[in-house]
Amino acid sequence: MSDVPVIAIDGPSASGKGTVAALVAKELGFHYLDSGAIYRVTAYAALDRGVALDDEVGLAAMARTLNLHFDGIEVYLDGRPVGDAIRTEEAGRAASRIAALPALRAALLDLQRGFRQLPGLVTDGRDMGSVVFPDASVKVFLTATPEERANRRYKQLIDKGFDANLAALVQDLRERDARDANRASAPLRQEADAHLLETTALTIAQAVAKVLEWYRRAQAR
Repeated sequence: MSDVPVIAIDGPSASGKGTVAALVAKELGFHYLDSGAIYRVTAYAALDRGVALDDEVGLAAMARTLNLHFDGIEVYLDGRPVGDAIRTEEAGRAASRIAALPALRAALLDLQRGFRQLPGLVTDGRDMGSVVFPDASVKVFLTATPEERANRRYKQLIDKGFDANLAALVQDLRERDARDANRASAPLRQEADAHLLETTALTIAQAVAKVLEWYRRAQAR
């Protein structure tokens, strides 16, 4: 599958990478994979089925049997949409916890790589460019300040009708950043060959345009 182009966009939680990745995919007519949603669905399924979040073997076994697919940005588990349910703060914290488990990450690796199909794939997550698609055509590390990311998440939750506390969101993001960056398996980091995209002062359109520019420049080589 090395002839199928991949744009890998990594970055911390609530940095806007999912929105940017989905719009880049739409612009190019590529498939889209939200890898964070896979971990959120796994955490959601574990909570729903009574699998302990520290049961590494049990979680890995469950992950191998997940009936999961994407339709655009909507996520389906066992044929039912779970997009809103997996984007709560509880699901996000649970996903961050289980993402540190090596056996679970290994169980989900083939599932993620299976999304690499023609004409191409745009994917976002924490280790898309470092572990899942190390040969990606373009790698991007997209980030913003914790305060800006918390503000974006706050607006997103309020718009969906969820309760949210801005100060608590900032603290939660700082803790999640530290956990993601310091985990032993596939820690969050900017790869040496990844473009840094700092979006604190950028619009979504500007961020999308920058990724498209990098991709087209890479294709022209």
